[in-house]
Amino acid sequence: MTAVHSVLDEKVRMPVEIRDADACAATFLVDEGAAREIIAPTGLEPLRVAGRALSSLVFVRYVDGDLGPYHEFGLTLMVRGHDGGIGVYIPWLPVNQSFTCAAGREIWGFPKEIADIEVTPVRRGKRCAVRIDDRPVVTMETAGGIPSPGGMGGASIAAYTLMDGVLRRTPWVMNPAQVRMGVGGTKIELGNHPVADQMRALGLPKRALFSSRIGLLRMTFEDAEVVR
Repeated sequence: MTAVHSVLDEKVRMPVEIRDADACAATFLVDEGAAREIIAPTGLEPLRVAGRALSSLVFVRYVDGDLGPYHEFGLTLMVRGHDGGIGVYIPWLPVNQSFTCAAGREIWGFPKEIADIEVTPVRRGKRCAVRIDDRPVVTMETAGGIPSPGGMGGASIAAYTLMDGVLRRTPWVMNPAQVRMGVGGTKIELGNHPVADQMRALGLPKRALFSSRIGLLRMTFEDAEVVR
């Protein structure tokens, strides 16, 4: 039986589908201690690479999907789940529209909050600036990169969230196309918001391991499973 959620007097049927979006992302090796401190309340373990943790910053422009059009920015950390599998923990996920904010919090426990998120083209890349309560948090600019032959293929990953003491796991399927990738390729500027201080503790800004631009991104979000 298909699960149906009521959000702001509208029905949201599972799974939620994103039919058209574009995105930019950058992945970094970051301080393991700072990552562990962010992840600690979940009981999960950071994924370690050469004595460091892995973090990605990503911004998405949703064009057509079940939650409507909106912009989103994400701070994520790679983790090992309770089942030993690799997943991603999302401690911060601002958006610029109220419906997706409410749906994200109520259905999946995503840590969404309303922010001013401006996405603009720059040279061969894109720039995203995030402000909350008129305070600058983060600006991220990603360059073009080179085309990835055949895109990146589909990928399924578990997204972990923690809200009100409840740890949830959401099956998340991504199908990217029109992908460009490059080593480094991202410029980060941090503001004076507490989340910016968290990023500084991780060691940002710094050179990215790699960056990517996705010209067409389709996604599916299943219902969340309560882990504990």
